[in-house]
Amino acid sequence: MYRKTVTAFLTFMLVASCGGLTGDRALVQGAGDELLKLRSGPGLGFNVILGLPDGTSLNRGDCVTEVGQLWCRVSLTQAPQIAGYVSADYLSAR
Repeated sequence: MYRKTVTAFLTFMLVASCGGLTGDRALVQGAGDELLKLRSGPGLGFNVILGLPDGTSLNRGDCVTEVGQLWCRVSLTQAPQIAGYVSADYLSAR
């Protein structure tokens, strides 16, 4: 019983963190002195749209895994028409 409860809880947390819940707010965190690259698609092979400094407020959408890396579709909170993908490693809950 305990194992099923823990498994269900962890599955829910994984899905709720990034999968399918549109409109979640997130902040860029951990980019340090570098800028987090907002890309046109989910992966390093896509063009860079712009760089985002730590603290940038984002609207987070669906996430996908590409080559073992989780990428989330985001748009800028202050300019929602600017959208793309960023690595989920650099997003924190607001």
